[in-house]
Amino acid sequence: MSRSRLEDGERGSVSVIAAGILVAVMVLALGAADLARVLVAVSKAQTAADAGALAAAQSLAFPSDVDALRSAIDLATRNGARVRSCACEPGTFEARVEVEMAVGRLFLSPDDLVVTARARAVVDLPQP
Repeated sequence: MSRSRLEDGERGSVSVIAAGILVAVMVLALGAADLARVLVAVSKAQTAADAGALAAAQSLAFPSDVDALRSAIDLATRNGARVRSCACEPGTFEARVEVEMAVGRLFLSPDDLVVTARARAVVDLPQP
């Protein structure tokens, strides 16, 4: 006689294993989503820092109504970041900008996350 029914102690064990696998897959998916959000924020912050540094360096090399710091802040803000520091001294053609951007609350982290990015731009003017 063949045995087609599970013993009483093994009933429902597949459900427990399936539930455990489902939880593990969900945690991995949430972790991947968090990682993607952080990587996108890092990329956007770097873009904002680059834009701010380039704008500040251009303002230093080619003086206009807007000072270098204001140019850096304007472009970084338009890219969704906040300027933490800007080293752009008149008389030089070099600007260093550091920005921060909020990622927000992640699925697997209880705290809000903020990413930072730094950029340096130098205008190399041709010699007369």
